[in-house]
Amino acid sequence: MTRSLLSISELGEAGIRRILDLADHMAEVNRRPNPKVPALRGKTVCNLFFEDSTRTRLSFETAAKRLSADTMTFAVSQSSLNKGESLRDTIETIAAMGVDAFVIRHGSSGAPWQLGQWTDASVVNAGDGWHAHPTQALLDMYTVRTALHRREGFDGVRVAIVGDIKHSRVARSTSAAFRLLGADVTFVSPRTLLPPVHDEPSTARLDDVLGDIDVLYLLRMQRERMNEALVPSLREYTMRFGLTPARAARLGEHVLVMHPGPMNRGVEMAVDPAELRGNVITKQVANGISVRMAVLFDLLGSGSESSLAGGIDA
Repeated sequence: MTRSLLSISELGEAGIRRILDLADHMAEVNRRPNPKVPALRGKTVCNLFFEDSTRTRLSFETAAKRLSADTMTFAVSQSSLNKGESLRDTIETIAAMGVDAFVIRHGSSGAPWQLGQWTDASVVNAGDGWHAHPTQALLDMYTVRTALHRREGFDGVRVAIVGDIKHSRVARSTSAAFRLLGADVTFVSPRTLLPPVHDEPSTARLDDVLGDIDVLYLLRMQRERMNEALVPSLREYTMRFGLTPARAARLGEHVLVMHPGPMNRGVEMAVDPAELRGNVITKQVANGISVRMAVLFDLLGSGSESSLAGGIDA
């Protein structure tokens, strides 16, 4: 049966832990002088990015190559989609070339599930509309687990996710993953930037939670997804919800500061993150390679201990 990674809820707590444990092995591979192993030799991974991406696209390309998989990168602007070809025909055409996994980012929620109806290959959701971004959530969990040395779970870890939650697939996936691992999550946002239905407690006062958190997770305002003015001004937003120098000074020494990128400096991040004691933003990027290697291996490897030893630890 073909396996895919479409959402955190479908992966579940056991699946999250399995990927994070695999990521430990991949992180060791990435520390080697030659960070490449033959674990997925003979497999082909096709990256389908219908939205702009830097971190996720390059991370998946790097992950596949370090596992010795062949890669295809689909350029939408140079494809037959511009000649009127349907997405289904495009997918079926690429699949006929011999693809084992599609990594897809698409502006429409549900697109990865639809793709899965058109191919026997594995499908990895690299972001669909406002809906989900499971590999971002996984790399976030791995970053917190390693930084806080919390391998057994996140019971008692207090997390504030701050910013445009309404339009953020990252907020949905990452908050779900934190909950599954036992963390307490609070949304901090203007009411206009909260989803109408959510499971997490929420507040519009960032200053009220700063002294009682272990993880501060900042989000940018996704203005490309807004069709109306949802905050009075960026200046006022920064005053109420941005990480200013005064707020940064109030963070405990142990508090992790995270951001999925891209970052809007001067808006949600009004300080230089490099000067923050708990800044793990670049670690999130680096960990993304190890985690996405783990995802691809989990889907395309045999899943056996002998495959792990022979393909990774060789």
